[in-house]
Amino acid sequence: MTSSSARAAAPSPSTVRKVALAACAATSIEWYDFFIYLTAAALVFPTLFFPTDISPTAGVLASFATAAGGFAARPVGGALFGHFGDRFGRKPTLVFALVLMGVASTLIGLLPTFATIGLLAPILLATLRVCQGLAIGGQWGGAALLATEYAPEDKRGFYGSFAQIGVPVGLILGNTIFLVLSATLSTDAFNTWGWRVPFLASVVLVGLAMYIQLKIEDTPAYKQLQERAEQRQQEDGGEDGQEGGSPLIAVFREHPKQVFLAAGAYIVINGTFYILVTGMLDYGTRDLGLSRSTMLTAVLISSVFQIFALPAFAAISDRVSRRLVYLAGAVLVAIWAFPMFWLVDTASFALITVGLVVGNALLSIMYGPQAALFAEMFSARMRYSGASMGYQLGSVVAGGLSPFIMTSLLALTGTSASVSAYIVIMAAISFASVYLITETYEGEMSEDLATREGATARG
Repeated sequence: MTSSSARAAAPSPSTVRKVALAACAATSIEWYDFFIYLTAAALVFPTLFFPTDISPTAGVLASFATAAGGFAARPVGGALFGHFGDRFGRKPTLVFALVLMGVASTLIGLLPTFATIGLLAPILLATLRVCQGLAIGGQWGGAALLATEYAPEDKRGFYGSFAQIGVPVGLILGNTIFLVLSATLSTDAFNTWGWRVPFLASVVLVGLAMYIQLKIEDTPAYKQLQERAEQRQQEDGGEDGQEGGSPLIAVFREHPKQVFLAAGAYIVINGTFYILVTGMLDYGTRDLGLSRSTMLTAVLISSVFQIFALPAFAAISDRVSRRLVYLAGAVLVAIWAFPMFWLVDTASFALITVGLVVGNALLSIMYGPQAALFAEMFSARMRYSGASMGYQLGSVVAGGLSPFIMTSLLALTGTSASVSAYIVIMAAISFASVYLITETYEGEMSEDLATREGATARG
């Protein structure tokens, strides 16, 4: 199918909006599930799932280590779901990822604690966290490609940001339910059963998965890919028309630089984000002596602002340049790293909130256009694999380790300046990675691989 015929058969604006909202809903609930684990890991898991005779710091580190296990599983999920998403479709792969997350999260809400079954409790907890990691590893690519491959060329960044909006929405949902439960339940009730409620509510993901399966068709770009494969199959006398075997192997064989540049571009976003939303919870409650509700509220407010910042900066990237917007975000995050902790260290709720609001807004400069940037870096036949692997490799290097590294740096140095320096280093890595990515915002999503060779990364 030619690009002209593809444009003639472009989906209607109402269909594009429906798909974008479905992608937003999918990522919102999926990230809600992923985030409530991180909140519980900071607030209740250290005492409920690990031996009570270890030190408080050791319990927190052990709890964050299980959280990091979910991040370690994300590249594996990206690889598995990326392969199937490129071979069998974006939609069915996304649906399976949603079901897997819903089941794993619900089971966490039913787990007995260490006091009941001993060491089996943290083992089961870690196993289910790995399942969450596999699911989130496959979910982002499916949601991002649904939004970007349906979107008009001149609004790809804007509609792609709907998959990104799911992150702050999921965080708000998770933090709000923990905030309400903390305010309405006694400490004993919260630690006994209250923390389980957010996990049990995750069963709604199964219903959303069924809606997507029944109401949304696969993306135009993937349909064109299927048509070309069927045409080649007919020309080859019935042989498999798929190109190059496994899309995952193909993307690492043909475009390894793009995968690793995408991973590097994501490091500062993911690493700093989890410092803001997870590390700060532990830092504020344990080091600064603030209440759980104070820190949760500050994180909640900063996430509300992020919902509006993400599509705004993504829309700017449609008009100006994805690279320029992204590079500006990396510089500003590095500049803000030290002032942000100066504000947090005052232990003033208002100043903490300002620090987190500005921090999340600056991350949005990069995270808003990221779905479109990553999707445009790869051809259709390996796009799910390439975008997912870049995203998930960056997450395991940065996000999975950042709360653990933050806690360790604070224990070793006794000053938050060490964490600020860590953010600056991540920003420098991301700046260098994005600088090496060729501009992508004017590219065709349905182009054949031959027309994209050598067009997505500098030599």
